[in-house]
Amino acid sequence: MTIVWRVTERCNLSCKFCGYDRQLERPRCEADPSAIVRFGAILSEYQKLTADSVLVSWLGGEPLLWRPLAWLTKLFTQQYGLRVSTTTNGTTLSSLSVREHLLDFYSELTISVDGIGDLHDKLRGWPGGYAAVRKGVTALACAKQKNKRGPILRANVLLMRETLPGFRELCFELADWGIEEITFNQLGGNDRPEFFPGNRLLSEQVEMLATCLPELRSVLADRGVLLRGGHAYLNRMVASSRGERLPVIDCRAGETFLFINEEGMAAPCSFTAVGYGVPIDQIAAAMDLLKLPERFATLRAIARQSACDDCHSTQVFEKFAA
Repeated sequence: MTIVWRVTERCNLSCKFCGYDRQLERPRCEADPSAIVRFGAILSEYQKLTADSVLVSWLGGEPLLWRPLAWLTKLFTQQYGLRVSTTTNGTTLSSLSVREHLLDFYSELTISVDGIGDLHDKLRGWPGGYAAVRKGVTALACAKQKNKRGPILRANVLLMRETLPGFRELCFELADWGIEEITFNQLGGNDRPEFFPGNRLLSEQVEMLATCLPELRSVLADRGVLLRGGHAYLNRMVASSRGERLPVIDCRAGETFLFINEEGMAAPCSFTAVGYGVPIDQIAAAMDLLKLPERFATLRAIARQSACDDCHSTQVFEKFAA
């Protein structure tokens, strides 16, 4: 079971493709730590009852800037026996204390890197950002190797018209940093619809990517790096680039994946929190968690959400397939 929990909408970078760009004037919600503590205990109960390992993945905004996160992570790992991961923009990795915390308590760490050098810096609104992230990740990888403990180090690359041509070279750079896994996703249009049309992937770019990926996977594997993303994931990207809709009739919602937003709504994915969301304060025990798939199915039968008629949930389309 993977729980992706968006705990904050605050971020310290100004990425023009992201809805959490610090320059956007908008409300910034954050999760209630007491609600996280309570639900963590239920996840622990669920894990003991089912023997199904639970991974809780913190999402933002920028999660590592959210002050309650450090002690919540310790609670989840030390007392609740859960595994924890997060996705970060890398701005805090220059801190030795942050790197030591990640080595001690995290099972996986995903760092967002979109291009080499100035391209990354421009897209993120962070002069010198690429060099800073490289230094932080390299230091973390060296400490992991020395101490023989620490999270899987993963980089996630956002592919758009400008970044795709340099994707191959970036993968080799990331391998040199000590990155062990690489994932990627295409630019979407929901967060910043004004940015999307001029920067979305072209269909010929996606088709070229699909052709080149097998050889790139093989070369990276020889260097000990796993490039993730299955056939269904590429098919999703091809359909998006052509403007084709991909409906999903039944994604088995709630069986192996759950999204929770900062308002405490649990849903099959981030696209369906409004239509299918269930407040976590209505989940009082592990048995309630086990009943969520049936509850989601009932909600879908009553009022199927339009998002399901063109599903963009990456976990449904095998983003993390080996």
